[in-house]
Amino acid sequence: MRRDQNRENIGLVNLQHIYKVSACLLALLGSLMVSSCASVSAPDERDPWESFNRSVYEFNDDFDKGIGQPVAEAYKDNIPGAVQTGVSNFFNNIGDILVVVNDVLQFKFEQAASDLGRLTFNTTFGVLGIFDVATYMGYPKHNEDFGQTFATWGIGSGPYLVLPFLGPSNVRDTTGLFFDAYVDPLIAIRDDETRWGLVVLRAVDKRASLLEATKLMEKSGIDPYVFMRDAYYQHRENQIYDGNPPTRKIEAPTKEDLDLERELELELELNTPSKT
Repeated sequence: MRRDQNRENIGLVNLQHIYKVSACLLALLGSLMVSSCASVSAPDERDPWESFNRSVYEFNDDFDKGIGQPVAEAYKDNIPGAVQTGVSNFFNNIGDILVVVNDVLQFKFEQAASDLGRLTFNTTFGVLGIFDVATYMGYPKHNEDFGQTFATWGIGSGPYLVLPFLGPSNVRDTTGLFFDAYVDPLIAIRDDETRWGLVVLRAVDKRASLLEATKLMEKSGIDPYVFMRDAYYQHRENQIYDGNPPTRKIEAPTKEDLDLERELELELELNTPSKT
């Protein structure tokens, strides 16, 4: 009886925290939506809400430049590399619980057995996952979540959506985040200071791992909003198809396209001054 009551209490705690976070995100989304009145043409059909998404992106970018990136850089520069590796391994091990659940939901039973073995060995011999012994034992790391599971079930991605603090997503993956949070063991921790301390540490560790990607984006010269959107879709497609996304067929140019190309070439020849 006590066990069942404890499980119900943990479930209620999970839901309460998810509802609180959801309410805050929805309130922030609402305020940003009101502020983004100007319409922006969205040539990318995946991004019909570009005006709103850019407003959220700018909010996230300001927050990241003011707090997120400086904290991540300080963490990267001042914490010993071995400690950083241990922290990353610890959170990766916690994440493997979500991976195993979604392995089963995607009917990847062989992978589920491997990931369960990985979780077991890292939690025990790896001291709660601080040391990644499972990789050396032949249990590779996989990444699965509810957004990917919904994709394998045939649910469409829906429009692109930038979330406050969380960054690029889409309607399907945003829905999946609520289920991800329910499975997340950190949410079940009752002590507020411990729970949020671990949540913040995980966010800092994640941001620190993306510092090189930030430098690459800054050097690319591409609109950072477009860069992040395209990188997100490429990354998610790669995850959904387990590193083997389908090849896209390149359509042959039509007669109209060829005629237009010839006209442009002739126009360029006519407008190009002849060399004497």
